[in-house]
Amino acid sequence: MAEARVKRKLSAILCADVVGYSRLMGEDEVATLHTLKRCVAQIIEPTVKEHHGRIFKRMGDGFMVEFSSAVDSVECALDWQRRVDSAEPSLSFRIGINLGDVIEDKKRIYGDGVNIAARLESISEGGGVCISRAAYDQVKDKLPYEYKYEGEQFGKNIKEPLRVYKVVIDSDTEAGKASDSEPMKLPDKPSIAVLPFDNLSGDPNQEYLADGITEQIITGLSMMPYIFVIARNSTFTYKGQ
Repeated sequence: MAEARVKRKLSAILCADVVGYSRLMGEDEVATLHTLKRCVAQIIEPTVKEHHGRIFKRMGDGFMVEFSSAVDSVECALDWQRRVDSAEPSLSFRIGINLGDVIEDKKRIYGDGVNIAARLESISEGGGVCISRAAYDQVKDKLPYEYKYEGEQFGKNIKEPLRVYKVVIDSDTEAGKASDSEPMKLPDKPSIAVLPFDNLSGDPNQEYLADGITEQIITGLSMMPYIFVIARNSTFTYKGQ
């Protein structure tokens, strides 16, 4: 019998876990489990779904999520960190993202694309997001964030050194210093912001459709190199206003 052909595809993989989880469990196991369970149900799962991701593996406090878009993966990671910081400050996640070739076996995913994401997660700081050079190349001109080059890192079972970039989140020290010293420079091309569409149907279950249309327009416009598109995270703050 002929061996089944391996299915390969290009995916953005997000790996995340809780910093100091063993310590938290040692201090108060029941409270930690309850907090993590609430965080998963109220923040992580809705955020992943909102950004078109799929959690394909859970390992206690660890998560592996697949996206078809590097842009979606980074925006999800930043929303994840901000929402956890706001609602569950006792938990601190570290996140790594890689864009690479993976092997799909039914609903499970393997390969270097996953291994690299896991390595990036392990070197990320609590509340931070580290991405690979492959992911950086895809998002650097599409998302209005700063990225700090962290140099080359080596990982077990990874042949080539990893070029690591840290996404500078609003609360980061670097971002705070930059805003105090000088205003952000305006892009040297026309800018456009797509505000969230209102759901006029009267059916709250159709809210996702209105949001989905807005996101598709933002994604489509971001592919045009001659305009600067304001990120979804910024424009959706005006939702309902």
